[in-house]
Amino acid sequence: MFDDVYRRLVGYVGGGEDPVDRDDVLAMQMVLRIEKADPPDRRALLIAAAQAAVLVCLDERAENDGPWAPRLDAWCDARIRKIARRARGKQWDDVQGLWGVTVDHEGAQARAFVPSRVGDVDRRITKLQIGGTDVDGEPIPAAPDGRDGLGLWLNPTLDMSLGKTAAQVGHASMLGAALFSLDEARVWAAAGCPLDVGQADVERWSQLTAAADAGTAAAVRDAGFTEIAPGSVTVIATRFPR
Repeated sequence: MFDDVYRRLVGYVGGGEDPVDRDDVLAMQMVLRIEKADPPDRRALLIAAAQAAVLVCLDERAENDGPWAPRLDAWCDARIRKIARRARGKQWDDVQGLWGVTVDHEGAQARAFVPSRVGDVDRRITKLQIGGTDVDGEPIPAAPDGRDGLGLWLNPTLDMSLGKTAAQVGHASMLGAALFSLDEARVWAAAGCPLDVGQADVERWSQLTAAADAGTAAAVRDAGFTEIAPGSVTVIATRFPR
């Protein structure tokens, strides 16, 4: 039932210590399709990544009697980790058969995979490059532009790579599910989890931070394993219209 996947997401607490053995760390792998000759638009790619991450969590195969449930239960009981990688050509095609969800948004494609132990990740994923995910293009707009779903606002004071940002918006889309009631979330998921990504300015970020503190928005606080300081708020999710 959809109730299962919704309650797993909104009940997520997280935290705790990572296992001593890195192979035992639980993580969601994310792959961004970035073709050398025709790279995607950055904003579209971030939207695809954010949608893919939350759609894995809300998929019917993640329901309590589904094959994905044990992995998602374990992951949501631990510290949520995501690892974004780059793929092109045959590399992209090779990972499509692995458990996960692919989203195509305006020609930009991303696939999020069912979480697993780092030590158990399929070789077709682990051989993909983690770095090199940045692409040229227009700056991300100053605000999300949507009519329904979620707006994911990026912290204007942080400098994150595209791969890091993809992981952060993926987490924001998951946390943002709690801004919907059960019935609203069911409609949102059936529509493909519509959302948009924008770059907040400093004034707007202050307002968003206050909203997150008040519980009317959802903030992603990074553990600080890569690129930025621990505890940094990277993305804040809000409901549309706003």
